[in-house]
Order: sequence, then structure tokens, then C-alpha cells
Amino acid sequence: MKKLLFLLSSRFSNRPSKLRATNFRLFCDRSLSSLSRRPGPVTYYKSLVNQGKLKHDPYQEKVAFELDNLLGRLDQYEKDMEEYHTKLAKWEESRENERRRLLMKEANAKQQGDASSINKRRNFFQTWMSSHKKVDGAEQGVGKWVSYLNREKKLDSMVGQRPVAPPAPKGLYIYGNVGSGKTMLMDMFYSATEGIVQHRRRLHFHEAMLQIHDLMHKVWKNKEIENSLQSSISNWVKNLPFDTRVKEWLVEEERYKQEMKIKNILPAVADKFLVDGQGRRTGASILCFDEIQTVDVFAIVALSGILSRLLSTGTVLVATSNRAPNELNQDGMQKEIFQQFLTKLEEHCENVPIGSEIDYRRQIAKSSIDQSHYFWPLDSTVIKEYEDTWNKIVEHSGGKVTSQTLPVMFGRTLEVFESCNGVARFTFEYLCGQPIGAADYIAVAKTYHTVFITDIPVMSMRIRDKARRFITLVDELYNHHCSLYCCAAAPIDDLFQGTEEGTLFDLESFQFETETEDTKLRRDVLAEANTTTSSRENTTGIISLLSGQEEMFAFQRAVSRLIEMQTSFYLEGVRQIHPYFQEKQTGGSFEIKVTG
Repeated sequence: MKKLLFLLSSRFSNRPSKLRATNFRLFCDRSLSSLSRRPGPVTYYKSLVNQGKLKHDPYQEKVAFELDNLLGRLDQYEKDMEEYHTKLAKWEESRENERRRLLMKEANAKQQGDASSINKRRNFFQTWMSSHKKVDGAEQGVGKWVSYLNREKKLDSMVGQRPVAPPAPKGLYIYGNVGSGKTMLMDMFYSATEGIVQHRRRLHFHEAMLQIHDLMHKVWKNKEIENSLQSSISNWVKNLPFDTRVKEWLVEEERYKQEMKIKNILPAVADKFLVDGQGRRTGASILCFDEIQTVDVFAIVALSGILSRLLSTGTVLVATSNRAPNELNQDGMQKEIFQQFLTKLEEHCENVPIGSEIDYRRQIAKSSIDQSHYFWPLDSTVIKEYEDTWNKIVEHSGGKVTSQTLPVMFGRTLEVFESCNGVARFTFEYLCGQPIGAADYIAVAKTYHTVFITDIPVMSMRIRDKARRFITLVDELYNHHCSLYCCAAAPIDDLFQGTEEGTLFDLESFQFETETEDTKLRRDVLAEANTTTSSRENTTGIISLLSGQEEMFAFQRAVSRLIEMQTSFYLEGVRQIHPYFQEKQTGGSFEIKVTG
């Protein structure tokens, strides 16, 4: 079910929301604490049941109570984490000051022992920045490592051990069937945390993977670290009263410290994941992660490393999935890393099954279906109705149909040949017949509140790559609450049933390659960075080995979402929830984004 609760805004809140929709829903605004407290998941859920918008389900109610209990523990945890981060900042500042004092002491010793070189000054920084030549006076290899460790041990005795973070409340891992309400409940919780926790993020799997790709690429290429390193070194080393050789030694020691920090790329990425350039992290943090999956080696390695790091540093995780944690990795990829992740997940999260076998999207659809958004079959009469609808929507938008170039992640663009004031039209072949992926679909979904797609065929093994892209496309249009008009060869329930060429999935051999840009990026990152702690699998041809059962989940989810997207209940929310309209709003109802 999807974004059900915006209708409750007039009942529960009389003041305009200060929320602004962002791609990853990151909120670090202290002003949020002044807002009136949002009702918790149980209050939301019971209100919807009482209004007849939801049918009571004991499994859903149980999960709502679990989320309410977690919500009640966050107030004190936020205060404890604020106090902890204040102590941590002081400890880090003190440690850095002592570390530099130790370095100065060592540099003085080197200066006195090598006075003959004092007249051999040169433009040190220009030489270092351009050539990065090895320094004769700096310890190399094991020697440098021993020097680093000895300095760290001295700092431990002088400054004391790192402050210990307060124990975090256990998060929740909610799993169950398609359409059972997992994400609806998670999003009730997420909305209720506004004003309680400073750092909040709500991510869908596709968004998370794209963000991880981007951050890994930046960190590994040292774009940010190199700039900060040059700046910090220049600020405190260049004016010191030492000769060039000693300054070079200091620079090498600083560089080595930075290299030690990013030796494992995933913790470095995780540390940027929640704060996202918003400054220093203070207070508690929550990550709501929708549809955890382990579709390939990269997903297992990246999610294991980043989520483990976040959990270890006090982030509260609320996640949804179609599978129980121990069933996520049925293909047995990267078993050692995955097992470590399961251990960490078990330590920090309660597993909560939502046992309903009912697809509630279909239940809603039975009472509120609007067939004018889904046209079939592909005959002349239906196509004319579809074209007439397009023309009416364009006329109502009051603009002129033009082409547009959308910026996409990784420096790419996507051409949109027919668009008009938040409305766009595509063919199935254009969006799903070429090697594009989630990044492109997110760009489309964020830009256009209404999307027309024509010539949608019945999926079969012959076009399995297109079928996979179509599923991802539906996911993103749904996640951003777009209005979708389809012109297809068959009704929704028959789209994934296969053709005379055979069924869409093959339990023995069904597999999909990842999207072109993702495959290349994953291969590059894995080839260049040490992202695993055990032997890596062959990265020259990373593919996503998805079992037939896993694909069945994806097909069922796509059908379930396509059905809900035709209902009046869903369509009423487009103008309140879609980013296109939210950017134009000055206040009013707040968003509950339900995608489970």
C-alpha cells in the first residue's frame, strides 16, 4: 500500500509542514524539534482502519505496536547521543592536538639530526603536489606502519580511549509477502520520528545502490580526500620552522594517516551516508531501508559493509524485505561476509514477520479502480482512446509539447522527446529496450508527475532484460508517486504470464546482467578498491544471479503496484506527494510515503 496517510494531515496537524521533499529524505534541521509531535504508527493505523481506508489485520497491528515501542525509546536515545557526540568531538580534538605535538617533537629531533640539509630548501609543496616522489627520510613499509602504531599507542595513554557510545535501541527487520503493508508501516514510523531524531533517511534499494556507487567512486578516486588533505597539510606544515626534508617527512606521515583511514572504502562511505555533506554528525540517526535484497556480489559486499558500520556506530535500522534475513542470500555468494552481516543484524535488530497472505493493494483496487489509466489491448480503438487521453492531459497542463534533456547520475543524460509541464510520454522500447537503469528511471520519476508509456508487450524470456528494466521502472514511478498511463498488449495480471515462446522465468537458468552503467562501476570499484576481507569472486563479468523465486517476488510486486496505481485512492495523492508539486507547495499536508 502506498502513501495512504497524507489524508490525515488536516486531522492531526494544524500547522504547515516544514518538510521539503528530497531524493533521499535527509533531515538534519534543528528547527524540526519545534514542530508538534506526530502521531505514532498505532494511532495512524487505527485511524485508517476506523475510517474504512484499511481493513484491520492483526499482523499489521502487531508490527505497528513494535514500531511504537521503538519510537518511545528514541527521545532519550537522541539526548544520550547528543551528549556522546559532544564528548567525542572534544576527544578527537584533544587527540589531534596531541598527535601533532608528537609529530612536532619527532620533527625537531630529525631537524637537529640533519642540520646539514637546512640550506637545501626548494619549493617543497610544488614539487610534492606534482611528483609525489618518495622521501628518503620517511619510514617506508613496515617501518612506517610501526611508527604509526607506536604514535597511536602513545596517544591512547595520553588522551585515553575513545568515548563509548550509549547502547542503541534495537531496530526492526520487517519481512513478509508482497502487498502485506511492510513499507506502509515503516513509513508511519519514519514520519513520526520527525522532530525526535536529527538525522533521518528513508531509502529504497535502488536509490541506496546508486548512492553507494557514487560515494564509493568519489572516495576511491580521492577527489574529496585529496582536496582536504592538500588543504590541511598546507595550513599547518608549510609555515613550520623546519627544512624541506623534515617537512616532507611530516607530509608523508599525514598522508599515511589518511591512507589508513580509507584502507577499507566501505566505512568511509558509510560515514558519509547519513550526514551527506550536512556537517558534523550529532545526535541519534535512523535509517529506514525499503526492500533489502542481495541480488549480486556487489549488493552483498556493499550492504554488509555499510549497514554493519552504521549499526556499529549507533544508527537505528528499520528495514523491510520479502525475505527473512537468513534467506536473503540463497545463491550463497560471499558467504563469510554475509554471515558477518547476519550476526550484526541479529545483534542490532529484532526480526518481525508480517504473516498476512493478503495483497492489500488488490483489496483497495476492488473498491476503487480507475481503468482509464490502463489501456489494452493494442488495437486501433484502444490506441485512439489512449491518444485522446494524452491530448487532454497536455491541453489541461496549459503548455506546449517539447523535448527535454534530463541529467542523470554518473554524468549521463536522457533525452525526453515529448514533455509538457511535468507530463511526459515514452514508448516501452525507448525506456526498457536500451541499456539504461534505475538512475534514469529515478530522473524521470522525479521530473514528471504524469508518465505515459505505450506499446507495452507481454513479457517473455525473449525480452527478459526488458522485463527486468520495466519492473525497475514501475518501482521508481511508484516510489515517487507518479500518475502512470499505460497502453499494453494485455491486462495487468497477464503481463508477466509469458507467451507462446515460453514463461518469463526459468528456474534452472534465469539470470540478468546488471544495468550497463552499474556493471561498469561495480567492476571498476571492485577492481580498484579493497572492498572485501576474503578472496573476491571474478569481477570481470559480474552478473546478477537471481533465482526464479526471487524473480517471482519482483513480478508479483510489479503487478501489485500497477494495480494500485490505477486506484482513485492512489491517484488522489499525486498532487500532494509527487516532488513536482511538493517543490511548489509553501506548506500544508505532510507526506507519508508508503511503498510496501
